[in-house]
Amino acid sequence: MLARVCTFTIDGVDPRQVWAEVDIRSGLPSFTIVGLGDAAVRESRDRVRAAIQNSHFEFPQMRITANLAPAFLKKVGPGFDAALALGVLAASGQAPADALNRYAVFGELSLSGALRDSPGALAVAEGARQAGFPRLIVPRERAREAAIVEGVEVVGVSSLQAAADVVKGSEVPPLPAPEPDTSVPLPEPDLIDVRGHAAPLLALQIAAAGGHNLLLDGAPGTGKTMLARRLPSILPAMSRSEAIEVTRIHSVAGIHANGLIRARPFRAPHHTISPSGLVGGGSPPRPGEATLASHGVLFLDELSEFQRSSLDALRQPLEDGAVTIVRAQRALRFPTSFILIAATNPCPCGFAGVDDRCGCGEAELRRHRRKLSGPLLDRMDLLVSVQRPTEDELREPPAIGSAQARDRVAEARERQRERLAGTAASCNGEMDAREVRRHVRLDPAAEQALGDAYMAGVLSVRGRHRVMRVARTIADLERCDRVARGHVLTALALRQRTGSETALAA
Repeated sequence: MLARVCTFTIDGVDPRQVWAEVDIRSGLPSFTIVGLGDAAVRESRDRVRAAIQNSHFEFPQMRITANLAPAFLKKVGPGFDAALALGVLAASGQAPADALNRYAVFGELSLSGALRDSPGALAVAEGARQAGFPRLIVPRERAREAAIVEGVEVVGVSSLQAAADVVKGSEVPPLPAPEPDTSVPLPEPDLIDVRGHAAPLLALQIAAAGGHNLLLDGAPGTGKTMLARRLPSILPAMSRSEAIEVTRIHSVAGIHANGLIRARPFRAPHHTISPSGLVGGGSPPRPGEATLASHGVLFLDELSEFQRSSLDALRQPLEDGAVTIVRAQRALRFPTSFILIAATNPCPCGFAGVDDRCGCGEAELRRHRRKLSGPLLDRMDLLVSVQRPTEDELREPPAIGSAQARDRVAEARERQRERLAGTAASCNGEMDAREVRRHVRLDPAAEQALGDAYMAGVLSVRGRHRVMRVARTIADLERCDRVARGHVLTALALRQRTGSETALAA
C-alpha cells in the first residue's frame, strides 16, 4: 500500500515542500529511504522503527521503501522523522491515509516516540500556508512559534501517538500557554548618557533614519563603542512582516523558539570570526552574523583587527542586501539587510594624530590601512571621527535622549515609506541608482556643491549616490521636501573622517 505525507525542508532560510512517499510490499523485511538525504535522514530508519514500536504500534515486517520527493533537492536534518513515521502508519493501515492529505507534518522523533524540538517551525508554517494545507503538526515546543503565521491551524503535539490520534479525528490539543518571562530586563543603553560628541550623535540619527552604514574612527576610550551600542535604542519598531522574517531566520538558526521577536537584532561578533561565520557558509550552509543581523545592526568593533578576507566578504552583502552561498552545485540565498556600524582606531596603538604618544612607524601605519580596503570604505555612507570630549562638554547636560531621537527617526522613516511605496526599498539607504535619480531632488545650489565635490575627485560614482542618499535622509530629518545645499555639505562632511566640525557648521 502507498501513502503520502507532506513535509518541508529548510533551504537556506526558506521552506521547500517535500513529499514523504511510503510504499509497503511483500518481501524480505527492510526499510530503505531514498531521495538525496544526508546522514541524519538515513539514520531516520532506526528512529522511526523504535518510535513506532515504543508508541504501541506495529512496525510492518515487510519491504518498506520511503521516497523524499523531489529527489534532486538535498534533504538535510531530522525534521522528516514524524512525516515518515505517519507515512508508515498510513501505508500499513494503522492511520487513515485520506485524512493525512489535510496535514503537513514536521518534527524529529526520539526513540521513545516523543516529538523533539525542531528548529525552523515558523518557516515550515509559512510553507504550509503557501502550499494550501489547513493544518500543520509540529512539536509542542514549537507550536506558539509556528502559530505566528496566519491562515494555517497549528497542532502542537508531544508524541507520535498524539499525532496519530489527531489524524484519526481526536480533539486538537490547545496551544501551550506562553512561558512566563522570569528574566530581569537590563536597562537599555540610552543617548542620554552621552556627553559631547555632537557630530557622532548626528551621524547616529542619520544612520538610523535612513539605514546608512557608519564608521566611527578615533583614539581608544573616546566613546566609539558606547555610541555604537546605543544605535538600537533609536531605531523605529519593526513592522510585522520584518518581525516575522527576523523570527524565521533566528528559528532556522536554532537560537529562538517561542513567540515573535519584537526587538531589532544587534549582533557584535568577535574580530576572530571567519568569513563563513560572518556572511554564512559551512556544510550544510548556515546563516552567518550578517543574516542574523537582518533588519537590525551588525556592529564590528576593532574593525582593523578583523581578517581581511572576512571584511572583503562583506562587500557584496552590503551592496546587494543578500549573499548567495554555493556548495556542491547548490546555491542558497541568505538575506543581509542590516545597518553596518564599525569602530576602528587610526593606527595600531590608537593615538595617531592625537598626541605624541603614537610610536607607530610608517610600515605599521601602511599595514594598518591595508586592513581596511578601499572598496569596503567606499560602501560606508558615514565616516566620522570621534574626538575626546573637553572638560566643559563632560559637565554639560545631554544633547538628546534616545526617546526624542527615536521620534525624529520614526517620523523620517515614515516620510521615506510614503515616498518609496511601490518600490523594493523601504528606506533611503536601500535605494538603487535609478531610485536615487527619481526620488532625490536637489535644488540648484545643492547640485552645484555635489558636482564640485565629484569634479574634485573626492567621490566615486558609488560615493556620489551614497552622498545623495544621505543628504535625502538629512532633509527628511529636517522635514524638507527638497535637498538643499546645506544637506549636501553635511553629507559630504560626514563622509570624511576629519570632517566633523564641518558637518556641524553646515
